[in-house]
Amino acid sequence: MAAVIYLLILVAAFFVLIVLPQRRQAAAHRAVVASLEVGDEVMTTSGIFGTITELDDTVAKLEIAPGVTIRVARGAISRRVTAPAA
Repeated sequence: MAAVIYLLILVAAFFVLIVLPQRRQAAAHRAVVASLEVGDEVMTTSGIFGTITELDDTVAKLEIAPGVTIRVARGAISRRVTAPAA
């Protein structure tokens, strides 16, 4: 009987410590990807910084240097880069 209680406590701890934070992080990433707009400065998951020039449902075009654009998956954008406070 005690083994079953320990197992239930272990499963509950795993859920609270691993699953819930991962779900929160995924929801936050989905919110960032959904709120992207043309002109936003972003960073991809591979660390490439650029400005969004075109935006589709699944693809974003980033200008990484003057006249140089690349296509990336919209989900590969990890975060919006904010300007440093002056």
